[in-house]
Amino acid sequence: MKGSAKLAGTAIVIGLAAIGVLEIGRYRARAGVVAATAGFSGERAFGDLRHLVDLGPRPPASPAHARAREYISRQLRAAGVELWDDSFVAATPVGNVPLTNIIGVVGGASSTVVIVGGHYDTARLEGVHFVGANDGGSSAAFLLEMARVLGSRRNRLTYWVVFFDGEEALKQWSAEDSLYGSRHLAGRLAREGTLNRVKAIILVDMVADRDLNILHELNSTPWLTDLVFSSARQLGYASSFSSGTFPVEDDHLPFLRNGVPAVDIIDLTPFKTYHHTARDTIDRCSPESLAVIGRVVLAMLARLERSG
Repeated sequence: MKGSAKLAGTAIVIGLAAIGVLEIGRYRARAGVVAATAGFSGERAFGDLRHLVDLGPRPPASPAHARAREYISRQLRAAGVELWDDSFVAATPVGNVPLTNIIGVVGGASSTVVIVGGHYDTARLEGVHFVGANDGGSSAAFLLEMARVLGSRRNRLTYWVVFFDGEEALKQWSAEDSLYGSRHLAGRLAREGTLNRVKAIILVDMVADRDLNILHELNSTPWLTDLVFSSARQLGYASSFSSGTFPVEDDHLPFLRNGVPAVDIIDLTPFKTYHHTARDTIDRCSPESLAVIGRVVLAMLARLERSG
């Protein structure tokens, strides 16, 4: 009996030690993720959002749209990020419209590219003063802050921070009247033979709502969706990442169609309430939501860098 008791005691000690090692491993893993997400300022991104909203409605070819493009370009230069302008003329139902994708390039040790993107135009809505605080404003503000963070550190991968133009329909949403900028860029990269350098695209859209509720977007690449939600859980943000599912036509689709893994990080809330109405205003947005998305995306990038 004494021998059995001694063996049992030894087993308990070993078991407790194993649990301790496991907990230490989990703590270190979470600490590593938290460290990788440092530097993203929701307040600074919210300042960018306020500036863009103050310009007013920003549909393509409008004076406010041109001022938004100038502001974005100026902020990227100030961050020390290399700037590419991908300008083209799109044939649309309202005529030929000049558009420009803005690309901030952050070089890395590897030529492999991860695109972090979103759109900066706002919808052209007849009779509606649509400033697009969340829809168009939040993605642009998020990307500016992400460019600052990526540009301030050494990276293993190369990052293209892409501000897509012409995401919104100019008359009526259809496959031909939407996603102008992303369709152009994906096609251009495919023709140039450089699309195979792109490891993944992480798209953000409507990510500043005060009641953040990110959904499982059904068109997205499953392993990238899993990376979004597991990163959110690891950071303690599970309550802002819903288990709901919904398919969305967005700027990730042209890349998916060309074989590039892509995920759309998009909030469900606006679709139920103020999507494409005059109520899409800055008072419905928060710097905390921008910070949550910033940290989740940085955690994703850390894991993508480790995977090569």
